[in-house]
Amino acid sequence: MIALPLSVEAAAAAAALGVRDWVIQLAYLAASALFILGLRSLTKPADARLGMQQAAAGMLFAVIGTLLDANIVTYQWILVGLVLGTALGYPMAMKIEMTSMPQFIAFSHAFGALAATLVGIVEYRHLGGAMPTGVAAALSFEVLFGALTVTGSLMAFGKLQELITGRPITFQGQNAVNFLMMAVAVVCFVMVVVNPANTAAFYTMVALAFLLGVTMVLPIGGGDMPVVVSLLNSYAGLAASATGFAIGNNVLIIAGALEGAGGFILSILMSKAMNRSFANVLFGAFGSAPTASSGAKGPAKESKTISTEDAAMQVAYAGSVVIVPGYGMAVAQAQHTCRELHELIQKKGGDVKYAIHPVAGRMPGHLNVILSEAGIDYGALLTDVDDANRVLQTADVAIIIGANDIVNPDAEEDKASPLYGMPIFRPWTAKTVFVIKRGKGTGFSGVENPLFFRDNTLMLYGDAKGVLGNLIKEIKALDEGH
Repeated sequence: MIALPLSVEAAAAAAALGVRDWVIQLAYLAASALFILGLRSLTKPADARLGMQQAAAGMLFAVIGTLLDANIVTYQWILVGLVLGTALGYPMAMKIEMTSMPQFIAFSHAFGALAATLVGIVEYRHLGGAMPTGVAAALSFEVLFGALTVTGSLMAFGKLQELITGRPITFQGQNAVNFLMMAVAVVCFVMVVVNPANTAAFYTMVALAFLLGVTMVLPIGGGDMPVVVSLLNSYAGLAASATGFAIGNNVLIIAGALEGAGGFILSILMSKAMNRSFANVLFGAFGSAPTASSGAKGPAKESKTISTEDAAMQVAYAGSVVIVPGYGMAVAQAQHTCRELHELIQKKGGDVKYAIHPVAGRMPGHLNVILSEAGIDYGALLTDVDDANRVLQTADVAIIIGANDIVNPDAEEDKASPLYGMPIFRPWTAKTVFVIKRGKGTGFSGVENPLFFRDNTLMLYGDAKGVLGNLIKEIKALDEGH
């Protein structure tokens, strides 16, 4: 056969298509590089803002590259989605309180996973039984983890938002039922890979995955939601990466792999920070009912209280103060009042540090973000437990604000305690300990905290924001008195 020369128009079209492909791949390369740089920057608190900007720029490149795809028939629905998403997302992101960020992230995960799941279902319907084995495996993996993440993230959102009880919701044989459903879903997965035309197996797998997201998260307590949200983030990343393999999108493969690996590693690290196995977090129903450690047995103990006037006197003249914030500070939105107290102590010559536990709050870095929002310098944060404990040993005053389990001595002293082995702060090594909490209840673990009954511990009951505000007033009154 003799090859006929291309017409001028055809040659120009081919050249334009080639240039477009190059631009798309360059955009994807830039996006991937920026995602990696952003993730690296996020490892340092001082560079975290830059990391978010780099990641956002990477996403912009990824979107631009995708919009240049020659396979797009019409931009009509893309523009509708863009306008609708912006109209809903921007106000939500701008108005959300930092204390509500964990549930907002869980909610966002649900929509990201839903997008991946829908893409997988549509692609399966489009290709039908003619798809190659590799594509069938990628699509099945995508919808399995995507659907599970959708309902799982919604359950996590409900628990964090307190629309659902934070206590584990369990039933007899719950783990056995979950394992059985997962096994059936995996069997369906294999059936679809072997025979892509088996639509019954595909949609059964999707339905089971949606159901598993509910049944696997409901039995997990609200205090474990940081690990769960991080794990669901990993699942969403894996689903996105599988989507990339299914539709041949390189940036989805890279971004999804980064998210999947990062979320999984973070989940493991957080489990270790609580001295609990991954399996215990997912299947242990930890915090389901209050329990008493052996150290809490015997005659009932009474904690000692102190007035804000007397507490203000000690805080005002302390040379070194260490503040240990917990979720109670976030709930009370006391971060700005805390900063005001911080500045007041510094003006009087005192040094102020913050001991931030890895699992304090409701998501990784929750309290770091809240304190940063209040304008507290990262240099004042002690995020390593050992470093914080060394500073606490020489502190004049340790102020516990809404924290409980992360300062419980039983984690080191009582082998019968469910907290035993968990790395904790040792505020009792400071000269004086002030504990600000709303009431006499226990922490998430349900165990009593012996710290509250120690000789150098004094309790200040009430809303954290109100108590800190009263301390500030009393310290200012001392200055006026002089």
